[in-house]
Order: sequence, then structure tokens, then C-alpha cells
Amino acid sequence: MDIIKILTEEFQVREEQAQNVVALLDDGKTVPFIARYRKEMHGALDDQTIRRMALRLQALRNLVERKEEVRTAIENKGAMTEEISKALDAAMTMVEVEDIYRPYKEKRRTRGSVAREKGLTPLADLLLAQEQTTDPEQAAAAYVSEEKDVPDVQAALQGAMDIIAEDISDNARIRTEMRDLYQRFGTLTCTAADEEAAEGVYKNYAEFECLLPRLQGHQILALNRGEKEEALKINITVSDGLAEQICCKPYVKNKSRCGELVRLAACDSCKRLIVPSIIREVRNALFEDASAKAIRVFASNLGQLLMQPPLKNTVTLGLDPAYRTGCKLAVVDATGKVLDTGVIYPTPPHNKIAEANRKVTELVNKYNIEAVSIGNGTASRESESFIADLLPTLSHKVSYMVVSEAGASVYSASELAAEEFPEYDVALRSAVSIARRLQDPLAELVKIDPKAIGVGQYQHDMPPKELQTALDGVVEECVNAVGVDVNTASAPLLSHIAGISPAVAKNIVRYREENGAFDNRRQLLKVPKLGPKAFEQCAGFLRIPGGTSPLDNTAVHPESYAAAEKLLAHFGFRLEDAAAGKLSGLAESVKKAGKSTLAKELDIGSYTLDDMVSELQKPGRDPRDLLPPPLLRSGNVMEIKDLTPGMELMGTVRNIVDFGCFVDIGVHEDGLVHISQICDRYIKHPLEAVKVGDVVKVWVLDVDVKRSRISLTMVKDGKKNRNRR
Repeated sequence: MDIIKILTEEFQVREEQAQNVVALLDDGKTVPFIARYRKEMHGALDDQTIRRMALRLQALRNLVERKEEVRTAIENKGAMTEEISKALDAAMTMVEVEDIYRPYKEKRRTRGSVAREKGLTPLADLLLAQEQTTDPEQAAAAYVSEEKDVPDVQAALQGAMDIIAEDISDNARIRTEMRDLYQRFGTLTCTAADEEAAEGVYKNYAEFECLLPRLQGHQILALNRGEKEEALKINITVSDGLAEQICCKPYVKNKSRCGELVRLAACDSCKRLIVPSIIREVRNALFEDASAKAIRVFASNLGQLLMQPPLKNTVTLGLDPAYRTGCKLAVVDATGKVLDTGVIYPTPPHNKIAEANRKVTELVNKYNIEAVSIGNGTASRESESFIADLLPTLSHKVSYMVVSEAGASVYSASELAAEEFPEYDVALRSAVSIARRLQDPLAELVKIDPKAIGVGQYQHDMPPKELQTALDGVVEECVNAVGVDVNTASAPLLSHIAGISPAVAKNIVRYREENGAFDNRRQLLKVPKLGPKAFEQCAGFLRIPGGTSPLDNTAVHPESYAAAEKLLAHFGFRLEDAAAGKLSGLAESVKKAGKSTLAKELDIGSYTLDDMVSELQKPGRDPRDLLPPPLLRSGNVMEIKDLTPGMELMGTVRNIVDFGCFVDIGVHEDGLVHISQICDRYIKHPLEAVKVGDVVKVWVLDVDVKRSRISLTMVKDGKKNRNRR
């Protein structure tokens, strides 16, 4: 198998690009490092493409390994033929390989294997020959044996038919045709298990029918979950006779008495052995495809959430809502350091609103708080109303935002939180986390298991390993895209930097605490277990503001420092000019001098030169600063009963699923914008038009107060996109 050729074709890249990516991965280079600092080798492929290539590379190598295992197993049985060898060479999927291996696998005792043990294989061969003159009963009489537990002619014939049925079920070509039949023409029908299920959460699937090729990913996942919960009953069928025809055609030669027995064996093989197995395979394939798509959506949502713009240089009050136990407060300064904590009781059953007003007002005035971050959990609506009523009475402008507290309780009860805030109880740690989520979503959310953040669909039904791999990759991409200040970053944040393990991340923090702030990147080599290889991977993603070299506060890699200094000197600049932001004309100067000529003179590639110029002009830049700021509120809180059709509102996209997106419009429940209402053009998926964190204008379509459901549109006239199927 030519893996490089396959990667080249599947990813539409040049063979040289694929070879270099594989070589870099095999050399232990991380995806962020390859994507950022080896662009000349792979032609500036983005990190997501490189990551997908890495996963595909591993899958192809697993396939090659499995082929060799199967080849060896068949050879050891003395059954290898040129035809089988060629079939193995041509196989491009694990399913094809397993179909080839199926006849040679060690099987548990089956009806067919028992019949073989009784010596009925010659009789099966005789039936398969289907000679017109053969009398099957007369032929079977020779195999009747009390000793072999073949009591009569019918038992002998049945045993022979069982052998034929099993051989047919092991036929790779038949299984391929059958699989294709069900995948292309299979119909899924679903009914509710009982009346309660018919009116419950699976109401839409109580009487459901759909061709398999038309099933949507979210439907497949919902159907599987409903079946697992025993609320739904699912069946997959094809038109009568088609499956039997596939099994009979290669084996039934005529309408002789033997031919009729072979036909019965083929139909038995189809119904008892092949179809149940193929249906399982097809359903597994549907689930795998739906899961892969759902994981991609989850990963995209997570990336967008992590890359939401931070609320910088703002003292923030975090409020973790609650009823009986009171709302926990935490004041954090602009760097995330905790300044004060407390508890107020403005919600039922206490309703101590006046006392809560005094407490919050004191904190706002004492610490000059400018923003309040409210968790969206229990008692969130009442807490939001309390804050919204209080803000107009304060001496200076304060805004608020309701943030997702998904995973906050998991973090606050973790060992990590206990190490970070040993002096606070679990609830106060949650309030700190909620405040920091508004200040810097990336730095705070990396402390939480991505699966607990809740920006996907059916994430608890996904294959855990694949989901974790994808989400970990997203976190790594986001952290490295932004870069981290090595002198302030927490160990969890540092552990997501390319080349840095959790243990090394802790060593960096410990070294910093014992020796003071890092002055330059080279000092990192003094950190225990951070050797030259790890330094090569991580150095470009770690920032040192105010260090001895302005280059240490950029994404310019230390391996290119000499080229950067030479570039600046070429145009009469100094490193200090970069730190002072005085290089605004550098890009134009490079263009006039000729990029390719200059790159050759500096002994670097054109991609590296472009990145270098960009970094030198804006040292320490944060890509999140280019995004619209978070939508802060300061007015009165609306409730769902206040909404009316046609009302225009501004909201924030909180989650994206296959069938639409959920938008926070300032009431307790998020509204759903169906995919047909996202824009006035046809889109296959909501991610083509919106992303998590987008601030969007919406109009209310419908409100169901009883079921707490809000339908919204992003198309002004509210008309559905007519191109939606």
C-alpha cells in the first residue's frame, strides 16, 4: 500500500508535501510546531489539515498491519492463494480485510461447524453440484449414523444445508453486495415502545421512516439513544426478495431437487446469518459517520468558544447563583487574582435583596468593579434580575454577562482547584472560575475536561477515545495560536503548549516560583526535563513581555532570531523599534525590496519571512483581539413571557448543532434558530454561516411559554430558505 500516494490524493496535496508531513510527524514534531514553523516543508498547510493527515496516517498504518496479520494467519493455515493475496493487496478498508479473513477465522461452534464434525461436508458438496439425476434423500441415507448423531435422512440434509448456509455467509463478494444494497436502498422504520415514549422526548420518532442515505447525523444519534433507553424500536429493511436474490444467484444453478435445497439454504443464510450481521455493520457505519460529524461540530464549537475575545484589564465580580445556600461572590483583578469573596442571599427562599444590594455595592466601590459575570445555572434568572436592577443605582458604569458555567462544578471539586485555592470552599472556587471565564475564556476553560463544557450534541454517546483526541487537539491548537505568557500562565495552560507535558509544565511553574520571572526564552533550558527537543517545540509559543529581547514577546522562533535581527538592520531598524511599535512600514519595505530575494539573503523561506514581518509589526498580539467584544448587558431582564413574534433582539450564539444554533437573547432559555432560518441562502450546515460566540441580530418567530421554547430567525422577513430540503 502506497500510503504517501493515498494521502496525496485524499488531501489534494503534492507528494512532496505529504512526504514531508509524514517525516516531521515520525520525527516527533507536534502539529502546532509543524503548522507554524515548518511551512516551507509542507506548503503552509493549516494545523487542522495536518492533524487530519496524522490521524489518517495512523489509520492507514493500522490497516497495513492488519493486512499482514491476516495474510500470515491464512498462510499458516496453508490456504493462501494468488487470488486471496491480490484481494488483500487491493483492500482499502478494515471491513474488506475482515470479509476476506472471515472464512479462515477460528469460529465458535455453529450449526455449520457441528455438521462438518459429523462428516456431512461431502453431502453438502453433492447438493451444491445440483445434478438433475441426484436424489438428495437417497444420497443423504448414506450419512445416517447414530454414532455421529445423525439419526435420519432429514437430519443429514439439514446438516448439509447448514454447511452451505455458512459457506454462503462467508462469501466476501456476497457480503459486499449485501452491504451495498442496505446502504443504498435500506429503509429505517421506528416506532415508540409504548404510549409514554410516544409522547415523551422521542415524540418526533414515534412513527418515523426514512431511507438510510437520507438520515441526518443528529437523527441517527437520537434514534440510537432512544433505542438504548428502550423508548424506541428500530428496524431496517429492503424491498422483498432483493437480499435473497443476492444470496441465491451465485449458488442456485437450476430447479432440481438439489437446487431447491440449495435455494432454501441460501435463503436461510440470508435471513439467519447475513442480514442480521450486515444490518449491525451498516448501523455501526451510520453511527461512526454520525459520530465523526458530531465530533467535528463539537470540536469546532469548542475552538470557537475557547477563542472568544477576553475582557482585558477589567476587574470582575463572579457570581455563582443559588437558592438556599446563597449566591457566592468572588472579585478578581485584571490578571485574575482573587481580591475578595462573599455570599449574598437575594434569591428565594431568603430574598434578602437590600442586604445583597449593600454588599455588592460595597465591593463595586471598593475594587472599582466594571463587569459582573453570572453563571447560567440554578437561580441564574433571579440573580440576573437582581444584578440588572442594581446596576443603574451604582456610582459608575458596570455591565454584566451571563456565562456558561458548564464544568465549573467539576473544576471546583478537582485536585487542580484545591491546589490553586486551598483556602476556599468548592462554591467559592466556582465563583472565581465564572469571573475568569469572562476575563479570559481560554485560560480558564483549559482547566476543564472539554467534554464537560457542553457545546456539542450527544457528546456522551460519542466514542470516548475519538472524542477526547479531537477535543484535546482543538485545545492544543487554540492555546498555541494565542501563545502564553510563561511568567503568569498556570501549569494546566502551559501543559497544552507544544512539546510541554503536564510534568514539565509544573516544573516551569516551580522554577518560576523559586528563581523569579524568566528574562529570556533560553532560560527555559534550565527547567528540569525541558531539553533541547522540547525547547524547539515550545519556545515559539511562549511569550516573555518585558524580557531582555523584544523577540521573546513574539511568535518568532529562536532559531530565526538572527534572521530577524538581520532583517531589521537591512531597513535601518533596531529591536527596540519592534518593542515600541515603530515598524508599521516594514511590510511595505519588504515588498519593495522583493520578498523572494530578501528571503534568500536571510536564508529563510518566504512563509517564514511573512510570519516574521507580521510578528515584528505587532509584538505580543492576541488574535482574539480581532474578534467582536463580548456582548455585555446593563438593562432590565426580560422573561420568556415578555417576548412577542417579530421582536428584534441582539444575542450571542451559545451552541451549534446539525439542525441549527442556540442563541442567548437575555432570557433564561436560549432560542433556537433552525438551519433554514440562519440565512437566505442554502447551507449544508450552520457552521457555514455562524460560530459560537458570534453576536447576532435575531427576530422572534414563535414562543411556547409552557414548554419554554423560543423559535428565532436571523432572516429579517422570517421566511424559510426555500432551498432547504
